[in-house]
Amino acid sequence: MAIHPITYLELPATDTEPMKAFYGAAFGWSFEDFGPEYATFHHAGIEGGFNATGEGQPKAPLAVINTTQIDTMEKVVTDAGGKITVPTLAFPGGRRFHFIDPHGNELAVMQADS
Repeated sequence: MAIHPITYLELPATDTEPMKAFYGAAFGWSFEDFGPEYATFHHAGIEGGFNATGEGQPKAPLAVINTTQIDTMEKVVTDAGGKITVPTLAFPGGRRFHFIDPHGNELAVMQADS
């Protein structure tokens, strides 16, 4: 079986500007904007982003697991006991879907564009 590491952490937000101001000042992170409602953060030990879009926005921090096989992973996750909550969707940089694990934790699986 292939290894699928956690490679991204998404934090919900209502506005990305105060999030960038806080995390930049407190921890020295840098940012890249993808429109007014999404910003990625860098230099945090793991890549991540602030999601203020409402579309696909998690209610809590969202661990994102990397794959190179997004087209088969929804079935793999459901066969293992997960429940898909957001079917595969495109976003700038790739595709992902969200799922709930057997204990109610929401995570996502993503495949970056090649």
